[in-house]
Amino acid sequence: MVVEIVEPNTCIRGCCRSDSIPLHLPPSSYSLSHPIARGAESVVYEAILDGKKVAVKKPILSTSEDIDKFHKELQMLWSLSLSLSLSLSLSLRNNLNAINSKLDHLGVAKLVAAHAKPVNYMFFFKYYESGNLADKLHVEEWNPSFDEVLRISIQLAKALRYLHNLGIIHRDVKPANILLDENLLPHLADFGLAEYKKDLKQVSVENWRSSGKPTGGFHKKKMVGTLIYMAPEILKREMHSEKSDAYSFGITINELLTGVVPYTNLRAEVQAHTVLEMNYSEQQLTAAIVSEGLRPALANLDSGAPTGLQHLIQRCWDANPQNRPSFDDIILELGHVRKCRKTVEEKKKAVVEPSIPLGDENSSSLRNYQASINWFTKGENFSKSSCIAADSCVRIWHDPLTDPSAYHPVLSWGSFATCGRRETMEDTHFLMPRMRSEDIHVFGIFDGHRGAAAAEFSARALPGFLQILVSTKSPSDALLEAFVKTDVAFREELDNHRKPKGVVQKDWHPGCTAIVALIVRNKLFVANAGDCRAMLCRASCAHSLSKDHVASCLDERERIIRTGGQVTWVVDTWRVGPAALQYMVRESVPRTSCSSVPMNLLSADVVTRSIGDSDLKPSVTAEPEITETILSVEDEYLVLASDGLWDVMSEAEVINIMKDTVKEAGMCSKRLATEAAERGSRDNITVIVVFLRPVSTAERIF
Repeated sequence: MVVEIVEPNTCIRGCCRSDSIPLHLPPSSYSLSHPIARGAESVVYEAILDGKKVAVKKPILSTSEDIDKFHKELQMLWSLSLSLSLSLSLSLRNNLNAINSKLDHLGVAKLVAAHAKPVNYMFFFKYYESGNLADKLHVEEWNPSFDEVLRISIQLAKALRYLHNLGIIHRDVKPANILLDENLLPHLADFGLAEYKKDLKQVSVENWRSSGKPTGGFHKKKMVGTLIYMAPEILKREMHSEKSDAYSFGITINELLTGVVPYTNLRAEVQAHTVLEMNYSEQQLTAAIVSEGLRPALANLDSGAPTGLQHLIQRCWDANPQNRPSFDDIILELGHVRKCRKTVEEKKKAVVEPSIPLGDENSSSLRNYQASINWFTKGENFSKSSCIAADSCVRIWHDPLTDPSAYHPVLSWGSFATCGRRETMEDTHFLMPRMRSEDIHVFGIFDGHRGAAAAEFSARALPGFLQILVSTKSPSDALLEAFVKTDVAFREELDNHRKPKGVVQKDWHPGCTAIVALIVRNKLFVANAGDCRAMLCRASCAHSLSKDHVASCLDERERIIRTGGQVTWVVDTWRVGPAALQYMVRESVPRTSCSSVPMNLLSADVVTRSIGDSDLKPSVTAEPEITETILSVEDEYLVLASDGLWDVMSEAEVINIMKDTVKEAGMCSKRLATEAAERGSRDNITVIVVFLRPVSTAERIF
């Protein structure tokens, strides 16, 4: 857009200057059309500038203070452009030039001109054809796909990260201030309330609240400003920060998923908390948000929101600003959600089991054949048959020597899994609290290699085997036999599946490592085969409940040799068998309890116990090592995780992170997994956290 610049090209006060963006315009260069948005502080018009459509924000100026606010917003836009020009090594002062292309790319509404002299003070912005997000959702009743929700969320998060990196806090993030272009990508607008973080101490929160007039048609009876998007610390008149933007972001993304205006029943058949149903006044709603933890109804799975995104939204609107993620964290987690969704969608497409030509093991059709088998279903069939048999049994580990007055842990649990930097997800896990009894709980993680087949099968089959064994075996024996039966069943199922198809697959021998925790009243049994790990936090100190089964361990090498197996040193690591189990190379972290692990101690290693891996039996056994622990009042929580966590994090570091995380098991699991991903873990990451005594989600540290 080319508009003639009239010199001197400055605002009326001379505080901003530009070489390419006009700051005062002759009346003949533009014409205002009809209003497209109206608020208490400004009106936005559709307009024509130099023959092209633009959006003009015209503030309502009643006092000299309003004029000061106009120049303040112009200065904010100047600051954004200055940071961009500095990044290009240009020594420009008071320059708006760079905003043309960069801000548009970064998800910030692009300023194309301004009229910064009496009598008409105006901002001219690029016209975004799709309007603002509030109207798109609630006037056009747009129902975005989940992929569209992710695209909008990621770009909006990147825009806010860009602002925060410059020390700018937007302070009015809401759908009405998010403009959508022709591709439905968001662009953050309206910097009228934005402030520099360094200047916030000079800002009166009361003035900010009273100045936040409604826009985009959100004015509700007895509600003013942007109350429904405001963080609790603002409502309490405390100092706000960039974490206040994170709160508003969480409310906004939840609204994008549900299509429901926060705390109202608009476009919702049933809402538990609504202004209209419960007749909240502004004061009552404020009190409910601050004191009672009231939040909008969380997007459910029917809306397409996976558990990972639900947890992220809840972290964003946490009452404690310190518990909310930064936008670096938010972008990382949204990326994980997108990757995992892509993996799930790819698996859903594989529903047919095609016949494969002989000797075509390396072809793409063979890979499709492998992916097409639903190993979850096959494992589930074993589990169901086992559970039917278990229903006819009576005995469930009743211990006549158990003292009824002995300590009984009170459990709460949660999990989180992400494919991390991998393209596919090969970890699986299960949570089975109260297995056939109030006093029996089972949790397990399976880390697949050479594909996810063994892990997917085991996560469904092993719990079924365990349930039937409760009637005939002790807990330790039941765990041992469940591992072995799962291994045999998987390898037999794999062979049976090959034979009818006439498939020769010499190099396809999928396997998985596994760790299972079984809690029977006050006894904790941990069965481990491979390099997943379990740790118990007792009196704020880590206690290892498993050890890694790797070829560098002398005991494991000697065990393999006793079975007639082969262990050889190849280049820089021990290898198992002639095939050397090359698919199972990992980064091994030396085990410690209460000290961090220097990264230079990492070494390559291979595991020596697993389910599956039929080409390496019996050397690579499925028999787990089992530990038994008597739980006491000093025991705080249990952490199970695949090696994607332990590759980059010591047990002591897990303890430190848990101390600074809100005490909710799902959130703790996600925090650990996210931290591992940020530290550069190159593997899938699965974490299960089980609290062993009552905790409060309001509690941050023990």
